[in-house]
Amino acid sequence: MPATITSIAHYLPPDIYTNDYFATYLETNNEWIMDRTGIAERRFAKEGGTSDLIVPAAKECIEKRGLALSDIDCVIVATVTPDHMFPSTAALVQHKLGLPKAWGFDISAACSGFLFAIVTACKLVEAGGAKRVLLCGADKMSSILNFNDRSQAILFGDGAGVCLIEMSNDDSLGLVDQVLQIDGYGGKYLNQVAGGSMNPASHETVDKKQHYIFQDGQPVFRAAVKGMADVSAEIMERNNLKSDDVAWLVPHQANLRIIAASANRMGLGMDKVMVNINKYGNTTAGTIPICLSEWYQNGKIKKGDNLVLSSFGAGFTWGAALLKWNMND
Repeated sequence: MPATITSIAHYLPPDIYTNDYFATYLETNNEWIMDRTGIAERRFAKEGGTSDLIVPAAKECIEKRGLALSDIDCVIVATVTPDHMFPSTAALVQHKLGLPKAWGFDISAACSGFLFAIVTACKLVEAGGAKRVLLCGADKMSSILNFNDRSQAILFGDGAGVCLIEMSNDDSLGLVDQVLQIDGYGGKYLNQVAGGSMNPASHETVDKKQHYIFQDGQPVFRAAVKGMADVSAEIMERNNLKSDDVAWLVPHQANLRIIAASANRMGLGMDKVMVNINKYGNTTAGTIPICLSEWYQNGKIKKGDNLVLSSFGAGFTWGAALLKWNMND
């Protein structure tokens, strides 16, 4: 019997930052940003850490399922912006929610974090290592953005998506298949140079702005287009799916052109692709669960729908998964 999503919710900070906000102090404008990214707005949290984005979504998710706090026995957080290097953000979420029986851990796979984490959570449940996993994909990207750098400031936003992973009550519904890959050669193109054991924080690393995101845009763009498109097509081929069989492509929301390339490779029209990058930007590990939560809340996902989740991120990390939706309308 496969594991599956049994409840889902999301949280976004209330403060909206439009492209005009950046145009006031960066050499850019709305048309330039929209043409290259498809992003019109994004949310930035003014205070708190990533755990504070997760907690309201987690409370809603658990309440929707009608569970007691003691029913949650594991917390997994996918993030590249943990509240601290340690303790884990999962531990902070467990404490803030008051989950008396839960253990857990963080997963760092950049923009592929939620994809890697949902496979991990499902396999953990299927193996009997946990009964109910609170799975969180969240990032406070504003905490590592250089707002004076046009190439990164306009791309990202803050947000969290949270779901519960449990055993399915139908052996035809749930996580069906996955293709996950990493290749460390890509680390030089997209990374955070300082703050780890290789380059501990110092006056020099701060002065050189090495605690912000570093991104070499063109190599990342080329690799993302190929990587996401290849695995999205592969997951369809492995499961004998035609374009008509796929209800939704659920892509990581990094760039509208990358999303469109993946859809084209799969033979899908954009009317079968979840897109909210225009409203929220790239929330990294939050993008896929936020999409799923929004579309489900709006009644756009039906029980039995074939969903292809696809992502690409720093590392490089990339992958796709086939999820047959298990929740009722």
